[in-house]
Amino acid sequence: MDADLLMTTRAFRRRLDLTRPVARHDLLACLEIAVHAPSGTNRQPWRFLVVQDVDLRREIAAYYRKGFAAYLSTRTPRADQLGDLASGGRLAATMHEVPALVLCCSIGRPPSDPLRLAGFYGSVYPAVWNFLLALHDRGLGSTITTAHLAYEREVADLLGIPFDEVTQVALLPVAHLLPGSGAAGPRRSAAEVTQWDRWST
Repeated sequence: MDADLLMTTRAFRRRLDLTRPVARHDLLACLEIAVHAPSGTNRQPWRFLVVQDVDLRREIAAYYRKGFAAYLSTRTPRADQLGDLASGGRLAATMHEVPALVLCCSIGRPPSDPLRLAGFYGSVYPAVWNFLLALHDRGLGSTITTAHLAYEREVADLLGIPFDEVTQVALLPVAHLLPGSGAAGPRRSAAEVTQWDRWST
């Protein structure tokens, strides 16, 4: 197991190189790793839409910025979240410049039943994580974003996604990584966040 890759793959926002194109063969190689993720009853419901067209990226980014602004308007961030929100704001402002936007989708619409809903998203996000790991291993990076989902139908119409049949789960802005720290991010230890046998506050 490559523990270093697992511990250093993070939400890359500031280090995305907005000037260097991403080759289609690199994206396909990473998506090939993505589709080997597990899924509930081996349904493999994931679908991916890669957007590199300049005009389409600009329109998606406009919806993303509106969704991100709406999200910020409902939050009162803690002091320790300000850096991440600033990083997110920078990504929102430059989303149209990111060389490739990858929409991760799932066949069907989210079910109302909580058990089935967990399985719906749980059958897609392992593929998303595989994709992020594969990108990082190739010197590329991304982050899971969802702000555009406030305008999911509009983005679906823009890209020809059948809204009633396909759910957009996440938007991943993909680019080569600029130089930066390769260290693991700050995290609480597993011992701090793990309890045994019974929950105690």
